[in-house]
Amino acid sequence: MTGPAPHLTRRRLLALSGAALALAPAVQAKAPAVQHLDGRAFGSTWRVTLPDASGAERLRPALDALLARIDRAMSPWRADSEITAFNRASAAAGISGESAHVVAAALGIAAASDGWFDPAIGPLVHQWGFGPIEGAPGGWRGLQLQDRHLSKADPRLTFDPCGIAKGRALDQMTEALIAAGHEHFLIDLGGELAARGYHPSGRDWQIAIEDPRPDAPGSAAVLRLDGKAVATSGNRVQGYDLGGRRYSHIIDPRAARPALGTLASVTVLSDRAMIADGWATALMAAGEAGPALAARNHIAALFLFVEAGGLRPAMSGDMQRHIL
Repeated sequence: MTGPAPHLTRRRLLALSGAALALAPAVQAKAPAVQHLDGRAFGSTWRVTLPDASGAERLRPALDALLARIDRAMSPWRADSEITAFNRASAAAGISGESAHVVAAALGIAAASDGWFDPAIGPLVHQWGFGPIEGAPGGWRGLQLQDRHLSKADPRLTFDPCGIAKGRALDQMTEALIAAGHEHFLIDLGGELAARGYHPSGRDWQIAIEDPRPDAPGSAAVLRLDGKAVATSGNRVQGYDLGGRRYSHIIDPRAARPALGTLASVTVLSDRAMIADGWATALMAAGEAGPALAARNHIAALFLFVEAGGLRPAMSGDMQRHIL
């Protein structure tokens, strides 16, 4: 969604350009060639990595068009978007089928996560200096979707798509590449990634998860994507320090303040980027309760807690088999 980049880059992964890991420069020098297609969207950047000679540039018009459509429909930073029209409405508004698809997924994750993911949290995000949606905080249960009609129980309620819409855009980019006949690729949309097929070397696409500690260089883990999408939510980049305390951009909907505690990042793998996106936000907000919540919902996730001895990892679902 259009807006200042610091507010929108909520997940951060080291995509390593889809090439061999920097740990092995000799292998990297011999790796088969890849080509990249780059662009900008939602106040951030995107990159598609493909085997060389795949004709990547032919994809640009379609990808630019679909990203622009999602921005026009769901950006809370735009005065002319569908979501802004709903947020300004007193009771209800008609929305497109695409927006309805995202709203339905958001409300589904809200219910499954016991409200740790709350798409009505926009005004609280704004109050803490991280988002554009003004209004009164209210719970997601006050939002109701029927076909393409989104309504609110209180005229002050709003819908915030920022924790899930970028994932939907990544899913659509994936579908567009498959429809164009591409079987092997890696997409990075503002730090959320999706992969299909294999790297030209014959291995799975691999990514490194950034160490979430503010002063720690390098990565904390390496993942084999195996045809899945991945999203990470953390407080290393998006946050600010005030009075000796770090304030995260992830808001705890129960405490009505930035999430506190030792959880520094959550990485979620899913067949769909939209689901990974939403659950990464929910589990980060849940903090210490996150691993149990992920296990109950069969979510593949890697939690990184910062403790006195360093990083303490915890995993749920089948995340372990993706760790290299």
